[in-house]
Amino acid sequence: MGGHCDTDDSPASFVKNPTIKFTKLFINGEFIDSISGKTFETIDPRTMETIARIAEGDKEDVDLAVKAALQAFDHGPWPRLPGSERARIMMKFADLIDENVEELASLDTIDAGKLFTMGKAVDIPHASSTLRYYAGAADKIHGEVLKMSREFHGYTLLEPIGVVGHIIPWNFPTTMFLLKISPALAAGCTMVVKPAEQTPLSALYYAHLAKLAGIPDGVLNVVTGFGPTAGAAISSHMDIDAVSFTGSPEIGRKVMQAAAASNLKVVSLELGGKSPLIIFDDVDVDMAAELAIFGILHNKGEICVASSRVYVQEGIYDELVKKLVEKAKAWVVGDPFDPKVQQGPQVDKKQFEKILSYIEHGKREGATLLTGGKPLGGKGYYIEPTIFSEVKEEMLIAKDEIFGPVMALAKFKTMEEAIERANSTRYGLAAGILTKDINVANTVSRSIRAGTIWINCYFAFDNDCPFGGYKMSGFGRDLGLEALHKYLQVKSVVTPLYNTPWL
Repeated sequence: MGGHCDTDDSPASFVKNPTIKFTKLFINGEFIDSISGKTFETIDPRTMETIARIAEGDKEDVDLAVKAALQAFDHGPWPRLPGSERARIMMKFADLIDENVEELASLDTIDAGKLFTMGKAVDIPHASSTLRYYAGAADKIHGEVLKMSREFHGYTLLEPIGVVGHIIPWNFPTTMFLLKISPALAAGCTMVVKPAEQTPLSALYYAHLAKLAGIPDGVLNVVTGFGPTAGAAISSHMDIDAVSFTGSPEIGRKVMQAAAASNLKVVSLELGGKSPLIIFDDVDVDMAAELAIFGILHNKGEICVASSRVYVQEGIYDELVKKLVEKAKAWVVGDPFDPKVQQGPQVDKKQFEKILSYIEHGKREGATLLTGGKPLGGKGYYIEPTIFSEVKEEMLIAKDEIFGPVMALAKFKTMEEAIERANSTRYGLAAGILTKDINVANTVSRSIRAGTIWINCYFAFDNDCPFGGYKMSGFGRDLGLEALHKYLQVKSVVTPLYNTPWL
């Protein structure tokens, strides 16, 4: 089941055990121990063994990092540099990322269980392109001249919001790090980043590269640690002006509460999803099967927009289900350094056990297990690709974000039924529509309450395309110029149009 592969003849074998160079906090341009001296383990999900011990930052360390960021914002050069100069440094940062792509990919593989080939060929190049995209915007930040209704001259300025806190998740350590810091850097902000405690390694390496690129001390600070301590300190800090968080709705609420109880800082939240993929019976079944299986198994299902709910029109249901099961059984699970492998281990023991518990819920609640459903091998957090059919909206596997390789299949008759079932969720991050009928595509895309709709494609991300959610998937947008503007303040400046005093 799942085509488990344990071969060790990968061309990438020379980076399977990279030297861990950076394990300390990065504050004010230096790698330092935490004030408490505490450390925590980061675990290789392939082996369940410790990779390294990482400095454990908490409130006192966040205070130190914020002090450095505030000093850099109030008195340092970064917010005052011409946009073209910020862009030049950001471009150099992107070049250094490209030059170190193999080491960075290997760090995300041993820390998060991500496919090495995917990291090297896709994730990291795309992340450096995001940095370049916002570098290109850094010298194009400007306000507008206002046509006032009275005898005044008015214009607006766009100014950096200040010190920003970024709290990032573990499923895409590289993507999320660059997704968050790039627009904030372009805007002229300074920042404190808390990577997920499960995956701190690449964030610290990116901090090192940022310094080499010439980003001034104090502009980019990385505090590794845990959510209830370091994360909470960022959310509640009186000198942090905005916080951007990606994670669960439960923690998103705590971030909002802390922001409100402190200095009413600006908050941006991306809180996951339970995304529907609606497949109409006029499509090519082979294409639909490819998209549907990739939509749930990519990154071992640890992706917020995974097509975890698949609704198939009854005319092709039986044929498509057969193809999905065949593809799931042939899906290769194993060592993420092996280029033949399609799915690595889940990120850690907690996530591994959570996914297995949801599979058991699916069985108990009456869904039909078509394939998978079990752990693979004796070592490592590997789970078989899993497909349930006959899934009803009230089942936990249809309601909750499992964040694993578990597909929930259901049959529908009419377009109206598909829309109703797709919207029967508290989430609204993304959705997919597969059809040859442009009228159906237009109607359904306008009817589904979600931030991104993919028609006859899936995971079609682009730097130009804003990304974020409706409903309990959060608010605010990453990517696109919308992300840049959330790190900018609008200031209005007004003077008399004529040399006449006004009271």
